[in-house]
Amino acid sequence: MQPSTTGPTVGHLLARAVDEHGDHTYLVSPTDRLTYAEAQRRSGLAARRLLRDGIGKGARVGLLFPNDVDWIVWWLAVTRIGAVAVPLSTLYTPAELGKVIRLSDIGVLVAPAQILGNDTAERLEAALPGLATAPTSTLSLSAAPYLRRIALLGETDRDWADTTTPDEDTVPGTEILTAVEKEVSPADLAIMIHTSGSTADPKGVLHTHGTLVRQTAGWPAAIRGLCGGSAAPRILSSMPFFWIGGVLAATGALHEPVTLLVMPRPEPGAALDLIEREGGEGIVGWPAFTRRMREHPSFADRDLSAAPLLRDGPLDIAMYNVPDEFPVHRSLSETAGSFAHTDIRIVDAEGVPVPDRTTGELLIRGIGVMSGYNKRERHDVFDADGWYHTGDRVYRLPDDPRLFYVGRTSELIKVAGANVSPREVEAVVEECDGVQQCLVVGIDHPERDEQVCAVIVPSPEVDGSLDLDDIAAHTRRELSGYKVPTRWIVTSGDHVPTLPSGKLDRRGLRALVADGSLN
Repeated sequence: MQPSTTGPTVGHLLARAVDEHGDHTYLVSPTDRLTYAEAQRRSGLAARRLLRDGIGKGARVGLLFPNDVDWIVWWLAVTRIGAVAVPLSTLYTPAELGKVIRLSDIGVLVAPAQILGNDTAERLEAALPGLATAPTSTLSLSAAPYLRRIALLGETDRDWADTTTPDEDTVPGTEILTAVEKEVSPADLAIMIHTSGSTADPKGVLHTHGTLVRQTAGWPAAIRGLCGGSAAPRILSSMPFFWIGGVLAATGALHEPVTLLVMPRPEPGAALDLIEREGGEGIVGWPAFTRRMREHPSFADRDLSAAPLLRDGPLDIAMYNVPDEFPVHRSLSETAGSFAHTDIRIVDAEGVPVPDRTTGELLIRGIGVMSGYNKRERHDVFDADGWYHTGDRVYRLPDDPRLFYVGRTSELIKVAGANVSPREVEAVVEECDGVQQCLVVGIDHPERDEQVCAVIVPSPEVDGSLDLDDIAAHTRRELSGYKVPTRWIVTSGDHVPTLPSGKLDRRGLRALVADGSLN
């Protein structure tokens, strides 16, 4: 085993995996595969390139990759040297991408020259004003003031792109990397995951190495249970690496031998091909994708004998072996995908703990919880006793450690597992001509948990009806597809319910939409 810290770090996990089962296949994509030993070798070279460029502990490195081998290689490279990995969503529009690059203070961004068939340079130039005319690869952009370098892996003609390929002659020696890894501790920040919050800006959830490693330690055992007890399961992970579900899989599979089957984009036919070819034994992902796989024309003819639950089990694994209609809580970005090492309290509206079988709000604290949110002071995130108020409504049963998820007390909308901030959508829609006010609520949906519904109050000067097609097109340009409203309602201001305080009554608005009073 390579020298590393004595505590739990991502680099320590990788070194142990290589020492114990280095030839085991860690990850398989439709076009590539990676063993633990290859992951160590390739990430080591990438890490030494980062060190050559002055990236070290605490530096924030953006990773704009689809689910593939390169994401794993560069994520490991970043964490091995103590830098902070900032995975960036491939679903982001240019406007969203530019915002997150700025908010997260990214200093170096790494990406392939092409992402899912699209030119990455063009996308970044649309996201970052001034980038297209930058004369050299040493950047100075007011739109992203900390960003100094963009490394594009592959061919491009842009002067601003760093396209150098690291090799043994141009990077620091392995002894430098070994020395650096010894200085990375469990207390060091490892990753920043972005998730929608109650404001227009996404929240950057920060986790240390210690929390990330601890919270993923139970993942292999859970996967073995899903795969019928297989000693080294092969599991399709349809969760993107830029969200906590994907990070949970990527880190969890370092603890014990697990083979991750991944795809650059969630295509049901390609997923079935991969499962059949590799003998996949199960799937972790949102139920909407499992449903798409089962609805694929070729599903009935596939050899899925290694994955019986995929054919016959529940669409949502969170509904497997539950006592009633409520799913097991999937955990949170704020707890790195697990409730292990986490103190839990379920309270009523007055903050008093409730008994078993009673629904209340979930509060969490402890070493299993995030360090905090990027650019938020601790007292803005945790209460005086250290509790984080999740806004999730849950209950417990006697002698059952699981939490059962009922809904949310906050305004966040849950669309096929992804959080959508109403205020983020509202801000984009209100940029459109003729829109005086936009109010966004989530409405129950049989397949996607909730759908995003936009209620628009036109400006007084609007003559005739609004062009909803134009508004929807603008929203699609500015927001990821899952955030775009799938239902639009135009109404007058006097039909929008308010509370006695004069504030918007979102619960009342949602009820009016749900029962058809407002349509």
